[in-house]
Amino acid sequence: MVREEAHETARVLNEALPYIQRFAGKTMVIKYGGNAMTHKDLKNSFARNIVLMKHVGINPVIVHGGGPQIGDLLGRLGIESRFIRGMRVTDAETMDVVEMVLGGQVNKSIVTLINRHGGKAIGLSGKDGGLIKATPLQLTPSDIEEDLELGQVGKIRSVDPSIIETLDTNDFIPVIAPIGVGEDGASYNINADLVASYIAGVLGAEKLLLLTNTPGILNKNNELLTGLMPPDIADLIADQTIQGGMLPKVQCALEALEMGVNTVTIIDGRVNNAVLLELFTDQGIGTQIRQI
Repeated sequence: MVREEAHETARVLNEALPYIQRFAGKTMVIKYGGNAMTHKDLKNSFARNIVLMKHVGINPVIVHGGGPQIGDLLGRLGIESRFIRGMRVTDAETMDVVEMVLGGQVNKSIVTLINRHGGKAIGLSGKDGGLIKATPLQLTPSDIEEDLELGQVGKIRSVDPSIIETLDTNDFIPVIAPIGVGEDGASYNINADLVASYIAGVLGAEKLLLLTNTPGILNKNNELLTGLMPPDIADLIADQTIQGGMLPKVQCALEALEMGVNTVTIIDGRVNNAVLLELFTDQGIGTQIRQI
């Protein structure tokens, strides 16, 4: 039995070798969220995956979310959470909590975990070094009269990649909270998928990995769709196969491809070692979307 296990280990390493060679020196942006960020075993698995990537010459850049953690603290503070079209209304009081949770609690816990597993992670928010410049997000009115005031919810105006590139070349692992800064110094809460896709584009990343709580994009028979291109995505949106919470993730994926990212993969963060399975095995995991 021991000999069989050893042979299987050797087979896995041999399968991984060409991918390690192919991706050495390349940048991978990983959007980290969902169950992978809350379940103890999955958190440790993710941290080990990231450290291994760095040790084999890949430059991982992590952008994380934290919506459930923000909602939890707001509830404990007696501050009501209100959403418009799925986006958290962020007044000044809520923004203070967002910064406390994303830039402090969540960011530093990820940094600490990666460092415990042998990496050298550095935590950032988009405010550090002027990394993410933002402007207020303005919603388009619908036929239904509604309150569209989101407060300090932002969209990206620009990203300065120099601080990330400096960390990468000095063997550090950037861990980025999705908070931007306005021209007046105000903080803005920005969707983490959007930040990850924009940063991947600006860095010219080889891959963008979006960790989710689903296996990937499913067809109407609940079967996983693997290799897709933008025209396929357009058809799946048109026939409403892609809808709901998957729609904004797919739109972020398409934007990353338009900015020059080679592939975007939506992977199931509930699977142990999901990142390594996607990068270093022939089968991969999740739904890969690539340029035409």
